[in-house]
Amino acid sequence: MKISEIFIRQPVYSWLLMLICLFGGLWGIADIGRLEDPAFTIKEARVFTAYPGASAQQVEEEVTEKLEVAIQQLAQLKDITSTSRPGMSEIRVSIEDHYDSNQLPQIWDELRRKVRDAQVQLPRGALPPVVNDDFGEVFGIYYAVTGEGFSHSEMREITKAIRRELLTVEGVAKVSRSGVIDEVAYLDIDETRLAQLGFSLDDLAQVLQAESSVQQVGEVEGKDLRTRIVVDNPANDLESIRNILIGVPGSTAMLAVRDIAEVSIGYEQKPDFIARYNGQPAILLGIAGGQATNIVDVGAAVEEKLAQLAQGLPLGVEVFPVYEQHRVVEDSVNGFLFNLVSSVVIVILVLCLFMGWRSGVVVGAVLALTVLGTVFIMNLMGLNLQRISLGALIIAMGMLVDNAIVVAEGMLMGVEKKEKPRNAAARVVRQTFWPLLGATIIGIMAFSGIGLSDDATGEFLFSLFAVIGISLLLSWVLAITITPYLGNHLFKPGKNANPDDPYRGRFYRMYADALSGALQRRGTTIAILMAVTLASYMAFGFVKQGFFPNSNSPLFYVNYQMPQGSDIKRTDQALQEATEFFSSQAGVVSVTAVAGRGADRFMLTYKPEPPNPSYGQLIVRTENREQIAPLIEHAKETLRNKHPDALITFKRIVFGPGGGADVEVRISGPDFNTLRELAGNVEVLYREQELEDIHHDWREREPVIRAHLDDERARLAGVTNADISRAVQFATQGYRVGDFESGDRIIPIVARLPVDDRNQVGTLTDRLVWSPNERGYIPAGQLVEDFETTAEEGLIQRRNRVPTITISGDAPEGVTAMAAFARIRGDIESLSLPPGYSMEFGGEYERSSDAQKSLGKGLPIGFLIMILVTVLLFGTVREPLIIWLVVPMSLVGVVVGLLLSGLPFGFMSLLGVLSLSGMLIKNAVVLVDEIEIQTHAGLPRLSAIQQASVSRLRPVFLAAVTTILGMSPLLFDAFFADMAVTIMGGLGFATVLTLIAVPVFYALFHRVRADEVVER
Repeated sequence: MKISEIFIRQPVYSWLLMLICLFGGLWGIADIGRLEDPAFTIKEARVFTAYPGASAQQVEEEVTEKLEVAIQQLAQLKDITSTSRPGMSEIRVSIEDHYDSNQLPQIWDELRRKVRDAQVQLPRGALPPVVNDDFGEVFGIYYAVTGEGFSHSEMREITKAIRRELLTVEGVAKVSRSGVIDEVAYLDIDETRLAQLGFSLDDLAQVLQAESSVQQVGEVEGKDLRTRIVVDNPANDLESIRNILIGVPGSTAMLAVRDIAEVSIGYEQKPDFIARYNGQPAILLGIAGGQATNIVDVGAAVEEKLAQLAQGLPLGVEVFPVYEQHRVVEDSVNGFLFNLVSSVVIVILVLCLFMGWRSGVVVGAVLALTVLGTVFIMNLMGLNLQRISLGALIIAMGMLVDNAIVVAEGMLMGVEKKEKPRNAAARVVRQTFWPLLGATIIGIMAFSGIGLSDDATGEFLFSLFAVIGISLLLSWVLAITITPYLGNHLFKPGKNANPDDPYRGRFYRMYADALSGALQRRGTTIAILMAVTLASYMAFGFVKQGFFPNSNSPLFYVNYQMPQGSDIKRTDQALQEATEFFSSQAGVVSVTAVAGRGADRFMLTYKPEPPNPSYGQLIVRTENREQIAPLIEHAKETLRNKHPDALITFKRIVFGPGGGADVEVRISGPDFNTLRELAGNVEVLYREQELEDIHHDWREREPVIRAHLDDERARLAGVTNADISRAVQFATQGYRVGDFESGDRIIPIVARLPVDDRNQVGTLTDRLVWSPNERGYIPAGQLVEDFETTAEEGLIQRRNRVPTITISGDAPEGVTAMAAFARIRGDIESLSLPPGYSMEFGGEYERSSDAQKSLGKGLPIGFLIMILVTVLLFGTVREPLIIWLVVPMSLVGVVVGLLLSGLPFGFMSLLGVLSLSGMLIKNAVVLVDEIEIQTHAGLPRLSAIQQASVSRLRPVFLAAVTTILGMSPLLFDAFFADMAVTIMGGLGFATVLTLIAVPVFYALFHRVRADEVVER
């Protein structure tokens, strides 16, 4: 190949390529988008349908089932799960993994059509279904606004103004606001007074609606002008509501509303959502950036805007950060850039130490240009700087220098033999052009499983494959172009150069002697390697298993599940007490509490809990992640003693897609009671294995007071179920009789009993019910046979249209989720299920299995390409077989490294093994090719094996050392630690395999005699 000569003879090409990499990389670093973690698409939509007054079972049968039947017709459907609760149906629609984000809008449109078509089958009382397809939107900049001494109404207006201003910030796409408690106009009415006047609630509602709504009257048309006619001043404030006149039935007298009711303005008695920050009532603002924006720049602009707004905020109103993605991203990227620079410096120092400063400068310059050029190409391709892409550069560090080392080493040895640098470069590039290209492709294809994986894990880790592919190909290009150019100017014979044999150093002689002994005792050598490999596979059973590790973010969640049916105020009270505890602990920076549902999705891996008044969550921030574990242990005992009736679980943030309990068992079947019984059996097994936070997702049955209507009496009185319902609402939380507009708000008008008579269960039979036939009120006791207190299902969970109960538990401290699952799996599988019932595993096992299956779907293609490349390189089957035989042996170093470090073998470790196989094959390809070159040069095979192996000693050794030391910064990163140990430990032993096992297998397969004379 003359490519090296072209770049040496035409320096302008070399300088052009170097300047493109240099300045393109610097531009890329300044311009490229930054994220904490790579984005992945949440391929899920939710369908909400309100059915006021219906029980959970009625919702399931009359709403959920009918919608699920329609949704199931979607061809793209993966899973459909649902929760039916009193008055509300929630259906979660998951789409198959192979559909990408560009296809989702069309799929969601089809989902809406299916739901709209099914709407005609829903009962009359059900409201239109609402499809939420932006469930995965991330509000990465999350603030809490508090105002001590300010009312909810005042805070509403203040946060409304803040939100309006934030929407003007460049790059801000959306601002959510939650925690606003709405105003309500209450009419406290004595029902005895209503009975005396002969007013029904419907009469009152009819008048209020007529007087408080804007009515279209008409218009007058003139010759050239039309003039609208409006009725002045509808009731739009509290005083005008008080002054509305109502005619007294049976007379001409008129009474104002104030004459029959005490009118006041208040707030929702049972809000859907309550938020607090450090115990103070708060309104949460979530800010989402646009897709094409740099979140760091958006965050800085938001902070600047908030600083401006702070000057005009009333005294006492404060804005606190709950989560600031832009700061996390900046710190994370800066930390990784530091690790990357550290790795590059370490690699260059190692090269200078072992190859001399000239070679170190050449290879180091090529490495720096490769990194900068990779960032340049990443920016052009729309890839971001984040944990995975930066980690990929560090992971590939050893492979990036390997190509340049091979060329530099060949040139250096040629120069030592008095060969001109230009000629040495041409010779080396000509000899290694295809082997290095093939080995580079093999190294890239080792990660093809991730590149071809279509699930969330594959999408999350795609940049790993992309960046490694870009950087390795670029390293090959620079190795055969820039390395010869720089080497031509810098490489000179050393003072102690030996033109006859540059490999006479002590290090080379020691290796040559060891290799000679292994070749002479190849049977013993292979037996030892096989025994060590077998022992490592057996020892692998002692390695802890995992999936993704806990994040290094100093945040954790405390989930509160009060007894099902609990009022949201009780949940909020429990959260306040928990907040007081955490606020008193050293190291706690802030506590954000939400009741009624989860918070907005403020990070991609956060999964908001659906609406439930019994649910609450604390988001606890500490000074550093090391404080989390002891704080959780202390909090477990304290909070569970304080709230013994609550299910309290503690969750660390996990890297990557995931979330949920460590161990989950799902049991499906038709009968609710049987499902609960089977769940109880599973919970017993969980306790025997000392799992923590044991619970199932159907929770407790809710207490219900059921009114049994006397149909005959009710018919005679003209009373319907709806009339009874209105009377009960009036006697409890209040009955909505109208609305009035106040500015841009619609304020409900709610009629209710005075506080002393309200919510008295024992007096329900005395409550008055309007009888249309008698034009008067009748005590409820005359119409209702009895009020029965019973318990009903409060949550009915279904999976793929079958009732399904999920039993969850977490691994105890010090035990991985996979280890806990392995201990209990046999006991669970031995459970006997009735006919018509089925069981499957969820939790960490399912998440890990799904990710590995998705990875496995792409691996065969990648490995097939790797095998084909090795076969094409050599044109035979024997040499590729030699190379591939040593790959399984690389697990020895992996097992030793993980056992010594105590780290689990997780998903990233699996990627480390794939990376390791690519490195091993890459080195083996170049070594075997060198043996073939020496053989074709006329050397006896044993001599060719010996000399080729010795000539590859320094490149292989340096590639291993640079990779191992270059990855050392990743040992301190929670996400990459197990992968770093896997590669570092595995590569240490893989180096032995390359330098010993490959030559021995080559000699064995080619039947090289051990008594041949070795020429040195």
